This record gives sequence, C-alpha cells and structure tokens, in this order.
Amino acid sequence: MTTSTTARVLALLEILQGGGIRTVPDLAARLGVDERTVRRYVGHLLDLDIPVDAVRGRHGGYRLAPGYRMPPLMLTDEEALAVLLGLLAGQRGGPGAASAAAGESAAAKVRRVLPVALRRRLEALLETADFTERPRPAAPPEAAVLLELAEAVRRRRPVEFAYTDRKGSGSARTVLPYGLVAHSGRWYLTAANRDGGEMRIFRLDRIALVRVLSGSFDVPDGFDPAATVLDHLARTPWTHDVSLRVRGSVEQIRERLPAGIAALSDDGAEWVSVRIRAERLDWIPPVLAALDHPFVIERPAALRDLVRELARRLGSYADAEADERPS
Repeated sequence: MTTSTTARVLALLEILQGGGIRTVPDLAARLGVDERTVRRYVGHLLDLDIPVDAVRGRHGGYRLAPGYRMPPLMLTDEEALAVLLGLLAGQRGGPGAASAAAGESAAAKVRRVLPVALRRRLEALLETADFTERPRPAAPPEAAVLLELAEAVRRRRPVEFAYTDRKGSGSARTVLPYGLVAHSGRWYLTAANRDGGEMRIFRLDRIALVRVLSGSFDVPDGFDPAATVLDHLARTPWTHDVSLRVRGSVEQIRERLPAGIAALSDDGAEWVSVRIRAERLDWIPPVLAALDHPFVIERPAALRDLVRELARRLGSYADAEADERPS
C-alpha cells in the first residue's frame, strides 16, 4: 500500500471503532474515495486480521465485530504523560504544524487505546491543565510543506517554492535550506540564496508548492538557525524604530527584553544600546519600568510622552486615599 492508502485504511478503522454500522456511501464520503475503493480498504483490514462484518439489507454496511477492541497502547505513566502533554502544548501554547482539530483528534486516539486506569488519570489532568501564555494567533503551515522542508534540510538539498511576502506579493524562490525554527507560534525557514549566498528568513505559512531539487550544499560551520531568526525578527522594519540606552549589563536587560524583541549592544561605561522595532509603542513603557534601571530615550519622542504618562498614572495610584480603595 502507498502512504496515502495506508492513511485512509487507518482512517477507515478509526471510523469503524466509533461503533455502529457505517454505510458504504457514508464511508466513501468521509474518506474522499469511491464506494469500490471503500470495499478494497475493508479487504485490507481483513488481511490484517481485523474482524470487519458486512451487514446486508437496506440499512447495511460495515461494522467491527462485536467485542473487538484494539489492544491497549503499552506506555508507562511517564511516556503517556509526555505524549499527551506534547499534544496539549502543541494545541494551546506552541507552534502549530496542523489544525487544532488534528491535535485534538490525535490526542483522542492515543487516549482511546490506553489502559482504563491510566486514561482516567490523564483525562483528569487534561481537563484541569491550562497554560499561562498562549501564542499569538497564527495560521499553521501545511504539514506537507513542513515535512518536505525538514527532509530537504536534513539531506542538504536545494528547494524551490512559491512565497507570498508580508505585502501580499507572490514570487518563486530557489534557496539552500539551512534550518527550521519554531518561535512564538510560527515556523520559520533559514535559507541562503542559491546564487548569491545572502541569508533569508521565510515564514512557513506563506510557503506553498515546495519542490526538492538535485544537488547538495554545506551549511557554514557554527551556523545557528534559532539565533539567526531571532536577530532577523529584532531587525525587521516596523512602524516604530525605538532607540534607547539603558544603564546595566546585557544579561540584566536580556531578562526583560528577549532576542526576538530587542537587539542589544554593549556601549561600555555600564550602558547598553537597545533597538526595538514595534508596530505599537504602548507596551514599551511598562517593560522599561520593570527593568528598574536608568534609561535614556533617543527616539521616538512619542515614547517619552508615553513614559511620562505612565509615571503620572502610577503616581496617582500611589497617592490614592485609603478610603477610595475597594473593600
């Protein structure tokens, strides 16, 4: 069987495990195949010794033999917890490589074949667990795009693909893929132009029609895909180009301003230059206040006004009379 056929046969088994009699037209519609192909897939399941009964009559179709159950998935508590928490993190707090529905479906399939006692404990955890941080809304990349590029990166093969930039303009790209990076809910490809060697960063949700080419290449020694993406994001042009100096060490400032947000450089004499590219300025004054270090705003002037306004509000809150506080 081909990979696509195997996937559909497993999908058929998953449908039948839901219980009841499934008609051939219904199965054909859900699998996206014709009725003759459904019958062939049932034959594959029978070849695997999975008891599928054919029910004749007006409301006939296929069902799993009464009493048949898939064998339990033999994972330790720690292994099962790792698998399901990984799926949960992917749905709620990590970069999506597929739809949320796909993650929920995968988690349901894993839970279904776990021993009953372990399944109940894990379901209790999944019902009560939550994440304090969620990624910004982002369209997940196509699974085929992510997997195709991953294989090209591993084999060091050039690729070509269609790309839509942030302005909506489309183009064809041919690059040398160096690495894949997941950051803040999105996937990125680090790559060099095939002809000139210039480093480029591409968002995977904007990539389509990937084709792996012949040939091979070498990745430069010491190349760090994650650091490259973070540096690129910090330097991407935005509405506001913020420049300021903060008294302190790079390590102290980096705790509040990660590499994906700000570019830092040590100016010596206990001062660090900070560059931030931002669409909005309103989130920056609270971050500067949390730094708790002296700073000088070089530009834009609008940021100085926002900092003064925040200081005024904080002062008014601190001076509020006790009887004005809610009981």
